[in-house]
Amino acid sequence: MAKDFGKDSKELSVEDKLKALYELQLKLSSIDRIKTLRGELPLEVQDLEDEIAGLTTRIEKIHKEIEALKENVLTKKKDIANAEAEVEKYKTQQDNVRNNREFDFLTKEIEFQTLEIQLGEKRIKEFTAEEKAKNEELAKSEATLAERNKDLEIKKRELNDIVSETKQEEEKLREAVKVLEGKIEPRLLQAFKKIRKNSRNGLGIVYVQRDACGGCFNKIPPQRQLDIRMRKKIIVCEYCGRIMIDHELAESIENEA
Repeated sequence: MAKDFGKDSKELSVEDKLKALYELQLKLSSIDRIKTLRGELPLEVQDLEDEIAGLTTRIEKIHKEIEALKENVLTKKKDIANAEAEVEKYKTQQDNVRNNREFDFLTKEIEFQTLEIQLGEKRIKEFTAEEKAKNEELAKSEATLAERNKDLEIKKRELNDIVSETKQEEEKLREAVKVLEGKIEPRLLQAFKKIRKNSRNGLGIVYVQRDACGGCFNKIPPQRQLDIRMRKKIIVCEYCGRIMIDHELAESIENEA
């Protein structure tokens, strides 16, 4: 079905509109190739930065946990020292008791403090084992962080190299795109962008090749081919909706580009 996108425009002929659209697509495709060249690098850099931030937070947390465990060990050692002092005190008092009741009381206190010492020693072993595990976890996390920092440095360098190589070219292309878009009437430009967005290969305008649409490769009837070559109206493929241009015109635009 032929669509007259340009009946409101008096500045450009249909052929000029097709030329502008096809040249615009060439520029946009070049920008797409630059983005493809960069590939997944920007996302990889972002992912690495996020992972490094997470690892850094994790390492800081482990450091705090290790310090807390060390404090706990010191506290238990002090508790044990106090309990041992109490045991010695009660033993000395046992030598001066006046009756069995006092002796039994002191004996129970000695037993209690002895249990406190044993419990403290047990807790120290637990804290020490946990500290050892945390130190191992810390070492692994720091090694992983070092590796990720190296990876990030490499990825950033690769991305910066690509950006520096293509920045000037991309800027020129984007300027050219602005100029071309300014030549195309808004309604036609909007239609072209919509077609291009919905196209898997990003092509909004295609040329006829071997009597078929260059986008979906469906056969084009002879009369439709003649209309396309005449360049009197803008025609879209009835199958894929892409704007069509004859091969000769497309080739001449590519040679001038």
